[in-house]
Amino acid sequence: MQLFVKDLTVIDFSYFCADRGMVGESWIVDVLLEGGLDEQNMVLDFAKVKRTIKETIDDIADHRLLIPTACSEVRWQQQGDRVWMDFSSPQGDIHLACPQQAFALLPCEQITFESVDQFLKKALTEVLPDNVEGISLTLRNEIHSSPFYHYSHGLKKHDGNCQRIAHGHRSPIHVYENGVPAIKWDEYWTERWQDIYLGSEDDIVPVATLSLSLQTKVSDKTHFGFHYQAPQGDFQLAIPKTRCDIIPHDTTVELLADFIANTLSEKVPTSHFKVIAFEGVGKGAIVEKNPTVTEAK
Repeated sequence: MQLFVKDLTVIDFSYFCADRGMVGESWIVDVLLEGGLDEQNMVLDFAKVKRTIKETIDDIADHRLLIPTACSEVRWQQQGDRVWMDFSSPQGDIHLACPQQAFALLPCEQITFESVDQFLKKALTEVLPDNVEGISLTLRNEIHSSPFYHYSHGLKKHDGNCQRIAHGHRSPIHVYENGVPAIKWDEYWTERWQDIYLGSEDDIVPVATLSLSLQTKVSDKTHFGFHYQAPQGDFQLAIPKTRCDIIPHDTTVELLADFIANTLSEKVPTSHFKVIAFEGVGKGAIVEKNPTVTEAK
C-alpha cells in the first residue's frame, strides 16, 4: 500500500557550492510512503505525515546552511554548540562562526538532490512507525517561466529560524512599469542578485573584530564582515564583497520589495512601478511606487 503527499513542504536554505560559492535555494518536497495498514487502516494519518515528516525535514534542513563535509574545500571545527566554518571557491573564501543549529552537515562531496534525499531519509526512518516499510522523497525546484535569482541572508530580529545568518531562497520577481510587464527589470534584478548575499548595513563590522577560525586570512579590502546577536546566539560571517549587495535596512521580503521599487523609481522617476518580489515558493510581498517626477508634456 502506498500513500503520497504532494507539496508537503518547502526547504528554504543555502549551501556551499565548489563553483558558485554560497547559494540560496528553495526546494519543494513530495513524499511517498509504502507499508501496511495500521489499526486505523491507514499507512499513516495525514495529520501525522505533516506533523512527523514535515517537522523533521524542517528541523534538520530548513533555514540552515548545508555543508558538504567531504568536499576538499570545506574546513570546520566545533566546540560545544559553536561551529567555525571555512570554505574556498573561485568566488572567494567564506568564513562563519555560528551556533551549531545554523548548519546542516552532510557527509557528501556536493549538495545535490540525491545527497540531500539520503540525508533526509536517514533521519525520517528513525521517526516513522514500524508499519511504514519505505519512504521516497522527490526534491524539486519550482518551474519558472520568468527570471529568478538565488540569494542568502539573515534576519537578526526574527524570533524564528530566519535569524540564522546564512539561509536563502530561490525567488522569481515580476516588475511592472506603468502597468506593463517589464522583463528588462526582471532580468536586471536576476543578474544583480544571482548567488548574492544580501547584507544589512547595520550588521557590518570590521573583519578584524570577528572571532573566526585561525585559518581566516581576509581583510576589509576584499571582504565584508557581518556580526549580530539574535535569540539563537552569536552569528558572524566574512564574505567577499563581490558576492554582496548591501541593503540599508533589514532584508525581509517586504523591505526588499520596497528597496527594489525605490531603486527603480530613482532610475526612472517618471514611471509608476509595481514590484512582486517572492521569498522562495508561493509567498512574497507587493510594493507600488508612484512617479516622483511629472513628465513634461
